[in-house]
Amino acid sequence: MVDGMNVIGSRPDGWWRDRPAAMTRLVAQLEAYAAATGERVLVVLDGRAFPIEHAAVEVRFAERSGPNAADDVIVEDLERREDRPATTVVTSDSGLAERVRALGAGVLGAGAFRRELDARTPAGGGE
Repeated sequence: MVDGMNVIGSRPDGWWRDRPAAMTRLVAQLEAYAAATGERVLVVLDGRAFPIEHAAVEVRFAERSGPNAADDVIVEDLERREDRPATTVVTSDSGLAERVRALGAGVLGAGAFRRELDARTPAGGGE
């Protein structure tokens, strides 16, 4: 499970000038990651939903705006899972990390995951 905006924001590369393009690039990288690893990937993004091509990755947009909207989607999804100990949440948000650890999931920092994505996808997926 990936806190999408947290991963996007882990690198100050001007992503804020075109959020939809940054989200699209992240999903493309996650598609390559899922194909290479066989991992099931869910990414939750903040903001208004728009079409993003994806096949191997589940993409969700937080339906409400405001603080912790995507965090709440991640926690709600995790609460419905039986495989919580086998689930890793990618985030550097300490509040979200605390919430998902309390549910039994693991946590991987956004920066560390970004480096793993960059190593697995050609030219860092264009980001």
